[in-house]
Amino acid sequence: MTALVRNTKNLSILFIVLGIFICGSVGCGNDTSNRSDSQKELTGTIEIDGSSTVYPISEAVAEEFNKLHPRVRVNVGVSGTGGGFKRFTVGETDISDASRPIKDPQETSVADENGIGYVKMRLGTDGLSVTVSPSNDFVECLTIKELNAIWKPDSKIYNWKDVRLGFPNLKIRLYGPDTDSGTFDYFTEEINGEAQVSRPDYTASADDNVLVQGISGDKGSLGYFGFAYYAENTDKLKLLSVDSGSGCVKPSLQTIPSGEYSPLSRPLFIYVNTDSYKRPEVKIFVDYYMEVGPDLTNEVGYVASSESTYADNKSRLPE
Repeated sequence: MTALVRNTKNLSILFIVLGIFICGSVGCGNDTSNRSDSQKELTGTIEIDGSSTVYPISEAVAEEFNKLHPRVRVNVGVSGTGGGFKRFTVGETDISDASRPIKDPQETSVADENGIGYVKMRLGTDGLSVTVSPSNDFVECLTIKELNAIWKPDSKIYNWKDVRLGFPNLKIRLYGPDTDSGTFDYFTEEINGEAQVSRPDYTASADDNVLVQGISGDKGSLGYFGFAYYAENTDKLKLLSVDSGSGCVKPSLQTIPSGEYSPLSRPLFIYVNTDSYKRPEVKIFVDYYMEVGPDLTNEVGYVASSESTYADNKSRLPE
C-alpha cells in the first residue's frame, strides 16, 4: 500500500512537471496568449510623402512606432510639399507632410475629383534659415530688401560686392529648395511677394542635405531651408540674422514661436486621408503621432504646437 501511494505521488509530480514544460513551450493562460497575439497582429504598409522640412518629424515618429509594431512598414518619402500633394490628392499616399496649407483650388479640386477626404493637423512652427559657409567672414545679417534683390526673377546680382558696399569681390552662388517644395513657396512669397517667383539660376534640390553640403563647401554660397537642417549641421553652416525692419534677428527656439523672427516663420502640418485612417495600422500610427509628435517636433529642431492644438487635431479625426 505504501509503495502504491509512493508511485501515485511520483506520477502526480511527473504530470505537474510535464504540464509546466508544455506551458513554458507553447504558452498557457488566455491573458498571456492574447497579449502576444495582439502585439503581432498589426500589419500593413503606410505611405507618407511630401515636405523635406516635415520629413525629420515623420521619420522620427516612424522609427519609434516600428519599435512597437515591427510588422508595419512605414515608408516616408521626400518629394517636397507640392510633390507630396500630387500623390496624396490622387490617393497614392495615406499621409502628406506639408510645410504650407494645401492650395485651393489647384490641389483641393484634384482631391475632390478623386474623392479624397482629409484632415489637416498642425504640428509646430519652423523658421526658414538663411545660411552661408562658415568661411564667410563678412556677412552676419541681411535685410528683406537685400534678400529680394538677390532672389527676385530679374536679379542682376552675381557678386557679393553688388549686395552691399564693403562686401568683397566674390562670386555669389545660390542654393535652395526645388519648385515642388513648400519651403520654396513660402520663401518666395515672403521675400519676392509671390509664391513660385524666383530667379532660376540657383542650385535646387528636394534634399536639404544636398543643400547643406553645397553651402558648407562654398565660400561664396547663400541658401535657405528649414531650421532643423541648420540645427543638425551647426558645425558646417553659418546662420544669418534677418532684418525685416526692426533689427537683425536670428531664428531660434525662442524667436521662431514668438513671431520675433519675421517674416520667415511658418507652420508645419500633416494631412491624413480619412479613408486610410479607417485601416487599423494607419489609425494606430496617426494616434501615436499625436501622442509623441510634440516631443519629437522639438527634438528634431522645430517648435511644437500647444497641447490644445494637438487636442484639436485629434478631435477632428473620424471616429
